[in-house]
Amino acid sequence: MTMMSNTATAVHFYDQQPPVASMSLRDELLQGLRSTPKTASPKFFYDLRGSELFDQICVQPEYYPTRTEEAILRDAADDIANVVGRDATLIELGSGASRKVRLLLEAVRPTRYLGIDISRDFLLDSTRRLAADYPWLEVHAACADFSRRMTMPEGMACDHPVAFFPGSSIGNFTPQEAESFLQGLHSLLPAGSGLLVGVDLVKDNTIINAAYNDVAGVTAAFNLNLLERLRSEFEADLDPKRFSHLAFYNEAQSRIEMHLVSDIIQEIEVAGEVFRFEAGETLHTENSYKYTIEGFQALAGRAGFQARAEWVDDAALFSVHYLER
Repeated sequence: MTMMSNTATAVHFYDQQPPVASMSLRDELLQGLRSTPKTASPKFFYDLRGSELFDQICVQPEYYPTRTEEAILRDAADDIANVVGRDATLIELGSGASRKVRLLLEAVRPTRYLGIDISRDFLLDSTRRLAADYPWLEVHAACADFSRRMTMPEGMACDHPVAFFPGSSIGNFTPQEAESFLQGLHSLLPAGSGLLVGVDLVKDNTIINAAYNDVAGVTAAFNLNLLERLRSEFEADLDPKRFSHLAFYNEAQSRIEMHLVSDIIQEIEVAGEVFRFEAGETLHTENSYKYTIEGFQALAGRAGFQARAEWVDDAALFSVHYLER
């Protein structure tokens, strides 16, 4: 891990990722491609271009999660501040553009902020803008894979930490993985600290399917960009034009599934290894699980968290939970 402080932007940056694709990420990718069915973790979406495309997804008219969660956070900011308390260290997991946390900063008034994201360039840009816009806030940024067990950056004071995990990113894990992830956070956070987490809710399938198949094709471009990243960072020999985007709601599993479908019989090469795709065979790139309020709180309880408060929009599309360690 390296650490640097940029005084011009007042961002303390901790680099917990190597500058190129790490062997562990490469091994994870290859293991997924070797499996049946073939899979790739959604973490591979988030190079700089992927992060930019995801920001575009968030403003598509069909994509309800972002605007609904933002409305909840805006309306409940004072209530959230009362539950969180003052002078917290706010730790945002998967900070992206740090847009949602802005809805809380004035109300919560944390002492310091730590943004954690796997996309280095996007993280640096967003936290620099955050530091410029909130000069009273001590801003830290850690380039890290938060899906792995985490440690706090060395030398960073962390009184009264509150983790913020918006966007229903918890839904990208299977329920078993989500429980394990929350157990890891439980180990990281001291007793009495909190977790503010956004959770997408079970609802009409038509609404869910439309959200991941926007008319403008931005989600399709986001999904297909994973193949571009394989070419640029993982020495892949493939043609993205020979794959198509597929997303559908699997009602039995309460999840959206996103896939890249091979349009033809083909072989691709990744990191020197050849993989054969049959026509119609898919690379499973993402799940997004939907929960009931009670179902999610029960899962969090098994990980050692206690539900203290929740906020839901009037249409019951989305929820935000405050859990206490």
